[in-house]
Amino acid sequence: MADDKARRDIQALVDALVAAWNAHDARAYALPFAPEAEFTNVFGLVQKGRAAIEAAHAAIFNTMFKDSRLALTETRIRFIRPDIAAIDVRWTMTGARDPTGKPWPARHGLLNQIATREHGVWSIAVSHNMDLPAPEMIKAIVAQTKR
Repeated sequence: MADDKARRDIQALVDALVAAWNAHDARAYALPFAPEAEFTNVFGLVQKGRAAIEAAHAAIFNTMFKDSRLALTETRIRFIRPDIAAIDVRWTMTGARDPTGKPWPARHGLLNQIATREHGVWSIAVSHNMDLPAPEMIKAIVAQTKR
């Protein structure tokens, strides 16, 4: 349904997010998003529009995430139509602080995104970020569901 170029273009969006995060560059982080994109963070707060996404990330890159490092553990891209893709990005993070300034232990999470292609260019239209339980908790629930 989708070609290899589309898959590479979408992966490039994801890679750009990670590079911008690790550079703590809010402007670069916001660029892969569509101008009217919506981003829901792990606290359930919603930023509407690329400018709001940039502003919110500028604030956290200067505080709780200024020493953080983000790494991808898995990216899954599923094309809904040739011009719409669902993206699941599993990530890990180290070096963060919680909102009160205390060290935040290593984190695991999932970015669920919808990317769209308009005029031949892919961008992220919707993004939901969530923390996931520790890997041992995930293994425990998987074991229960396979009984």
